[in-house]
Amino acid sequence: MERLTWKKLVGELILFYLPWLILGVIFGYLPWFLLIASWIQLGWHFHNQLKMSNWLWKDRSLTPPSGSGSWEPLFNGIYRLQQRNRRRRKELTTLIRRFRNGAESLPDAVVVFRSEGNIVWCNKLAQQLLGLRWPDDSGQPISNLLRSPDFVRYLSRQAFDTPLEITSPMNYDRTLELRIMRYTEGEYLMAVRDVSQLKQLEGMRRNFFANVSHELRTPMTVLQGYLEMAQDPEMLMGPMWDRAHGVMTEQLARMNALVEQLLTLSKIEAAPTIELEEMVDVPAMLDILEKEAMSLSSNKDQSFTFDVDNSLKVFGDNDQLRSAISNLVYNAVKHTPNDAAIHVRWYRSPTGPRLEVTDSGEGIEAQHIHRLTERFYRVDKARSRETGGSGLGLAIVKHALSHHDAHLEIESEIDKGSTFSFTLPSRLVVDTTLPHTATNDH
Repeated sequence: MERLTWKKLVGELILFYLPWLILGVIFGYLPWFLLIASWIQLGWHFHNQLKMSNWLWKDRSLTPPSGSGSWEPLFNGIYRLQQRNRRRRKELTTLIRRFRNGAESLPDAVVVFRSEGNIVWCNKLAQQLLGLRWPDDSGQPISNLLRSPDFVRYLSRQAFDTPLEITSPMNYDRTLELRIMRYTEGEYLMAVRDVSQLKQLEGMRRNFFANVSHELRTPMTVLQGYLEMAQDPEMLMGPMWDRAHGVMTEQLARMNALVEQLLTLSKIEAAPTIELEEMVDVPAMLDILEKEAMSLSSNKDQSFTFDVDNSLKVFGDNDQLRSAISNLVYNAVKHTPNDAAIHVRWYRSPTGPRLEVTDSGEGIEAQHIHRLTERFYRVDKARSRETGGSGLGLAIVKHALSHHDAHLEIESEIDKGSTFSFTLPSRLVVDTTLPHTATNDH
């Protein structure tokens, strides 16, 4: 691997021509001897040039051809450059593979395009969200494939400081957020994220605060009106005071119930994963709820049937299970008409402990069922306010059950009634044959 120098070339020529020069002087034909030597030198160089050409263009072997003299360092030097280029190509290929694998693993769609807009590469998620096809769309202008007017204007402005939101061309119910940044010289990288769920959650948050404000505004307005009337004692004389006192007490109770349910829901949602090691006496809980339901029913003449397996106790969170079960029972009392029949059943099903609350009320239309666990959602808002419903009960049930690896099931038929039920995992059943202290063996 010696480097070719001019000294070595001159020395090689002197050594080659010196014997011919001596022979020419001895025999007296110096020009002819030098001419023959030059032809031999040219022939040798042409032969090595052909060997190099065959090696570079025809021969698939990586090993350089054998050479002598000044051609040996040339062959070896070219071979060394080839080795270096192969290593660089291998490193570059590995780097590109890592980039693409990393881009495929990202939760965002990624598109690389040139400054003129032609697509260089995109990952699989970009094909799903944007409808691109790879490698068919390689070199295609991205503005021809994403025809949103907002995106075309955004691309033409070349001002990418703020992200852009557009509707997904594959699903008009999805909202996409686009961010474009410089990638390499003359290329841009576009990251696309599906923000539909974030938009939905933001809408739910706004609706939540709007609903809370609306729910609190009515009782506060009533209280404010009566307090203003109280400035004139003559306005609240006699029967008027009794009526005002009753209404204010009712509105305060309504506000207090709403705040209590909001605190309960917030506590359940914020609770970390619970161990479910506390023994919950569901039969005793249902015995108390039966008495409370009869008291709540008062003069509605509703009939109650509690079919309870008194030996069936479970492990869980007592407060959360009580919130879930009581809300289901109270809802059946509040939202069913007079003379309705309410049947509560707690039994051991093949899949685990199961609670069913069935009523013979008016039933719920199918389009409302999947939204019943949303905060403040009401099927009949006017009737719910009359019965004191806040629209938070089933949301509390949903989150409490999720902490116990269960979910709320709702079946309803118009004019026949509804059934609200859930099934707890079999592993939560308390084995009454074991001491209650052995709660870790469930």
